[in-house]
Amino acid sequence: MCQIFAGQNPEDYEPLTRRLRINGQSTSIRLERSFWDIIDTIAAGEGISTPAFVSKLHSEVLELRGEAKNFTSLLRCACIVYTRAQTQPQTMVAAE
Repeated sequence: MCQIFAGQNPEDYEPLTRRLRINGQSTSIRLERSFWDIIDTIAAGEGISTPAFVSKLHSEVLELRGEAKNFTSLLRCACIVYTRAQTQPQTMVAAE
C-alpha cells in the first residue's frame, strides 16, 4: 500500500507559490502542485480564472466566518471536498 503513496511523482507534491490579488490585495499562496491543479479545475468548472475563484472563496469565507483563518489550509480542504464529491455518490434528500 505504501508504494501507492510513496511512489508518487515528486512533481505532484512540489510546492508552488502563486502571486495573485485577493479582493484587491496582492498576496502569494504556496500550495503543492496537485492542489493547484484541482483549484484550477474547480475554477474552470465555475467559468472563472483561478485568481477570481480564490478571491471569491475568500470573500465568501469572510462573509460566513468573519475571518479567513489559515486560508491555505482551507484551500487544501476545499480540494478534498471537491475530490470527494467527484468520487462518492451523491445522496438525495427528499423534500418534505
